[in-house]
Amino acid sequence: MTETTYDLAILGAGPGGYVAAIRAAQLGLSAVVIEREHLGGVCLNWGCIPTKALLRNAEVARLVQGGGREFGFEVDEVRLDFGAAIDRSRKVSGRLVKGIELLLKKNDVEVIWGAGKLTDAHTIEVALSDSDEGDTQTVTAEHIIIATGARARSIPGVEIDGERVLSAREALERREAPASAIVIGAGPMRVHVSSEDKEGNKTTDTLEAEIALVAIGVRPNSENLGLEAVGIETDRGWIQVDDRMHTAVSNIYAIGDVNGRMPLAHVASDQGILAVETIAGRETAPFDVHRIPRGTYTTPQVASFGLTEAQAKEQGHDVHVGQFSFMANGKALGLGENRGFVKIVADDVTHEILGAVIVGPEATELLPELVLAANAELTPEEIARTVHAHPTLNEVVMEAAHDVFGHTIHGT
Repeated sequence: MTETTYDLAILGAGPGGYVAAIRAAQLGLSAVVIEREHLGGVCLNWGCIPTKALLRNAEVARLVQGGGREFGFEVDEVRLDFGAAIDRSRKVSGRLVKGIELLLKKNDVEVIWGAGKLTDAHTIEVALSDSDEGDTQTVTAEHIIIATGARARSIPGVEIDGERVLSAREALERREAPASAIVIGAGPMRVHVSSEDKEGNKTTDTLEAEIALVAIGVRPNSENLGLEAVGIETDRGWIQVDDRMHTAVSNIYAIGDVNGRMPLAHVASDQGILAVETIAGRETAPFDVHRIPRGTYTTPQVASFGLTEAQAKEQGHDVHVGQFSFMANGKALGLGENRGFVKIVADDVTHEILGAVIVGPEATELLPELVLAANAELTPEEIARTVHAHPTLNEVVMEAAHDVFGHTIHGT
């Protein structure tokens, strides 16, 4: 058994853990990452990245199969290779994972492969993955960040067998498209809603398909970490943290999905940087869930941040709302993707941007302009006065900003 001491030890190498490690190295801290499976975590290996690669395949297939006539071409017969699409998604993931490996090496961050468990507030015992003899390594650190993420939840009594009942991970490994599928869940992957009839009576439907995908959310990877032994508090498994990611133990932090504040990859990265800069004594702003962009990669995409109009009113704001449709946007019409709108909610007195939602083409790419404006305390007027290139999709954001106070140019 060996023992090594660091300024910072990080449990987990997902988008929270590896980003925290790199930021720590940039700030002059010695850092080690303990990972039991893959660099990049679920996001790069089985979530954000491979799914977006597959969505691109689906977009191309949809265009070739059914949408070509609008653009002046027809294809008599199209053969789709589902296995090739999976191969492409794995290649994209693999490239990014390799990139993370190189970044950690470049920043002199050590990676220890194994499962870590806290034995006290400064010590982690790691069961090494590459040892057939049950060897362990003891890591001591002045500070510790827990970034162990979360995993798919299952329905009680239902086994995810990887054949007929799948989680997202098994779905991303299939090399053949199922003839039919049922998606169970009420998040962005929901496809069937039928729990009441017109009179409000509860109903039961029987659905049959080749496979079922269980997508009912995630549960934290907080078991077997030794949390109780060091006094870290949890709520249904979620590690409790303050707005700078401190746990109940002053030198231990928890970031990303395992704290349940908002289980998104970019949130984990942001919290990782916040925790490390707090450790390093930098001036930091507290985590604010209302300044986080949220995206759903449907067709059209949906992106939002902050308060809805109803929430803003509930909190006592008098609001002005600006809205503009993609139907009147030249770039969207040229792309053949003109469904959707931009909606901006602003305070009537201060003109502060309280929230926004975009439904439409590349909505997730367009939203950060509004998040930046809100963070910088810019007003809709200042967005409206910013010249947006023509023709671009983000002219819709400018027009919605004009519309907040009734000055839209191209609105009807």
